[in-house]
Amino acid sequence: MSAVLKCLCGLLVLTLLGCTFAENKMVAGNIAAINHVEGTAINWFSVNGYRAHGGGGSSCCIIMPVKWRPGLKVDVEWEVDSDPYAYSKWPPLGSDGYRVEQIKHKANYRHYRATVNVPEWPEKKLCSLNVHFLTCNRVEVTTSCWVYGHPSYPIQEPLDMKEPAVCPN
Repeated sequence: MSAVLKCLCGLLVLTLLGCTFAENKMVAGNIAAINHVEGTAINWFSVNGYRAHGGGGSSCCIIMPVKWRPGLKVDVEWEVDSDPYAYSKWPPLGSDGYRVEQIKHKANYRHYRATVNVPEWPEKKLCSLNVHFLTCNRVEVTTSCWVYGHPSYPIQEPLDMKEPAVCPN
């Protein structure tokens, strides 16, 4: 193969790769948790392996496509503390008794995982990825630029919901 032909083949491959990357542009954004379940705490959560704290506020970062595409999903994993105020009855912080209670308490943490659809967002309007933790270990996500509580925000579930006695399948 001649040097000119090799060069042309190389340019063709680079052009095709460039088009592929251009179609799949990614952007970094914040992720945030909103816990709707009364009497629980989200200790941490991750979205597609990008881990964040569950105590409110935003964490940096998650990588998302610039442009939404049909079938876009994320994998969410999280840890729940069903008695987040138990420590108020423990021995003093730093004591051996506190450490013993903490080990016993951590054994009750629950871990969950779900794959959820990412709703469509308007082109060039990707905002933070907000993860909503709902009763019955359900999760919903949104990239809405509105804030939770605004009438235009897509997830209107109230905060401090009680777990039902029986969850639907």
